[in-house]
Amino acid sequence: MTMYATLDEAIDAAREEFLADAPEPEGDSPAVNQLNIQKYILQDGDIMWQAEFFAEEGEEGECLPVLSGEAAQSVFDGDFDEIELSQEWLEENTLHEWDEGEFQLEPPLDSEEGQTAADEWDER
Repeated sequence: MTMYATLDEAIDAAREEFLADAPEPEGDSPAVNQLNIQKYILQDGDIMWQAEFFAEEGEEGECLPVLSGEAAQSVFDGDFDEIELSQEWLEENTLHEWDEGEFQLEPPLDSEEGQTAADEWDER
């Protein structure tokens, strides 16, 4: 699993991976029908992103489905606003790092960063 510091970087990497794995397109670009995204908060407080594109809607990956059909194709084609897309992310779906490489939906409370994240979580 590769994570990126910005959503834009994660989408670029997902696009490259999709193109590398996709069969030769018949038209201008391959058809994308689903975009999956996952947001992570690491123990040090850094925010990381992961993204995946799929040719078929309903495919499962490591991330959560967020867009399908024309919306997913638009993001694939580069027609999106990173800020708007990240603002649509549901914070309750964010994964928090508990141990190195182990993530859960709730922040750990045994560190200052975890307690701060939990306090911010409760304020929302």
